[in-house]
Amino acid sequence: MNIKNKKLLNLVKKIFIKHKLSTKHAEISARALINAEIVGAYGHGLSRLKMYCDRIKKKVINPKPKIRIKKISQSISHIDANNSIGFVAADIAIKKAIQNAKKTGIGLVAVKNSGHYGLSGYYAEQAVNKNLVTMIYTNAPPAIAPHGARKSLFGTNPICFGTPSGLKAPYILDTSISMINRGKIRFASKNNQKLPIGVALDKFGQPTTDANKALKGVQLPIAGFRGSGLAWMVDILSGVLTGSNHAGKVKDPFEDFSGPQNIGHLFITFKTNLFVKDYNNRIKDNIKKVKRLPKVKGTKEIMYPGQNKYKRYKINFKKEIKISKIIKKELEILKK
Repeated sequence: MNIKNKKLLNLVKKIFIKHKLSTKHAEISARALINAEIVGAYGHGLSRLKMYCDRIKKKVINPKPKIRIKKISQSISHIDANNSIGFVAADIAIKKAIQNAKKTGIGLVAVKNSGHYGLSGYYAEQAVNKNLVTMIYTNAPPAIAPHGARKSLFGTNPICFGTPSGLKAPYILDTSISMINRGKIRFASKNNQKLPIGVALDKFGQPTTDANKALKGVQLPIAGFRGSGLAWMVDILSGVLTGSNHAGKVKDPFEDFSGPQNIGHLFITFKTNLFVKDYNNRIKDNIKKVKRLPKVKGTKEIMYPGQNKYKRYKINFKKEIKISKIIKKELEILKK
């Protein structure tokens, strides 16, 4: 990370400290936001900083949480995040899941009373770097209508899977079950950008490329009823199972300050050698066989999930993060 980006990291950290987060929690949160910028996930980066600060000011994020970890077994833990900022809850959870997996072979950690935690892949990478396979689920505010319904109820509810690849870039599939993640729509709205056609409907059920109309309307799921089913599955795993809000009760972090979000997360980690001794060689062979397949015209390389993001990170890590005028203005106000 270059000097200018370190200064930006320290600025974000100071802003969080100003908003009553501890130095440790401010560091965790700032690093997650800067990482999102470096990998090009701008909808989960600095464009959300003001929202977190606003929610702390409105006392719907607890800057001084008393986070409790309940031990269910050597492998299983249940965390009550006490309405902490989501980055902190997720950081504790993935580290606990890793610790449990290293002890017993598998780690299962549920989180309740949390908030938006940024990119699922950011936490998956921590497990993969410890040579573990991981699956991560989190629910979100209503954005998608269940198949056959006219009203949104499920969030974009991302699904994340990570594994060591045997190659330089880890295999990380981090995807929302919507055609486009909500962070991108927020980013487009803030920067007066158009959306692609076919990703959202306005409040009247008509297709729209207007980000502001999309935020008031409905996002479309991937693969029709299949995407709706996956969103429902994540709502069950993240909300029903963990003791968190579910079935449309997760509050919108930008617009609803009536109370904490009470988002739920589920972290699953396990050792690669549970069933075979040569997993890393087997996964490496698996990926290489896919990459050797005949390519369609215009495709230079068949990429596996996470490979592009790894390349972006390597390229962008030494570059200065470009900040829009709107974000610069917000930073100036927030640091005063």
